[in-house]
Amino acid sequence: MKLKIFILIGIFTGAISLFSWQTRKETIPISVENIAEKPEVKLISVFDNYQVDRRLKTAWGLATIIETPNDSILFDTGGNSEILLFNMEKLGIKPSSIKKVVISHIHGDHLGGLKGFLERNSNVTVFIPNSFPQSVKEMITGKGAKFVEISGARKISDFVYTVGVLYGPPEEQSLVIDSRKGLVVITGCAHPGIVNIVRKAKELLNRDEVFLVLGGFHRPPLSCVKKFRELRVEKVAPSHCSGDSVREAFKKEYSEDFIEYGVGKIIEIK
Repeated sequence: MKLKIFILIGIFTGAISLFSWQTRKETIPISVENIAEKPEVKLISVFDNYQVDRRLKTAWGLATIIETPNDSILFDTGGNSEILLFNMEKLGIKPSSIKKVVISHIHGDHLGGLKGFLERNSNVTVFIPNSFPQSVKEMITGKGAKFVEISGARKISDFVYTVGVLYGPPEEQSLVIDSRKGLVVITGCAHPGIVNIVRKAKELLNRDEVFLVLGGFHRPPLSCVKKFRELRVEKVAPSHCSGDSVREAFKKEYSEDFIEYGVGKIIEIK
């Protein structure tokens, strides 16, 4: 009888420990590299409905290339692979130079260019939210590429992390880069809320300030401008689905720290 009680207690204790470990695994801050010298980072808009370089084509959607000394990452692929590849060619960026692709969420204006891109370069790993349908996964492997399903926060590359999947709807992941100037947060459409995403990035990397927030802000209330100041965001570059009124509000508040972001824009962080 005593033996049975001890066995039951052991099973119960083990189950609690396993549950606790699984919970901690998803909520603890990312372990950041203990390296004093952070990398230089170049951000290049290759797909957007806002335009900076008149040589390039615009369409509804977003795609940004993140270049570090050791990696080239394509964050989202816009809604049309022909426009994506045209713009990359005009900017002198070869598809074969991309090593990793991160898709923020399931909407076509962020995922639509992936199939055509993989037809030009399948030697990549594609990081997708774990809620993506089987058809997308089969398309990726069918083109010869690999995919990694994302749920919680994790490292994508040196000094580059996904904040993990946050609920919108739809479920969406954003990136945060630990650059020389500070944290850089990159969003696709910010369906989970742009303020929530910035807070999550700061929490994960245990930082008080953010150097730059860039990407689609999903037409947030104008009060988000004040929230950004409270979150100690130094520079902003809203584009894609942020909305003209939101962009103007940020431009008025941030002045020289507002960056006109759109297709063809290149931001170098040194």
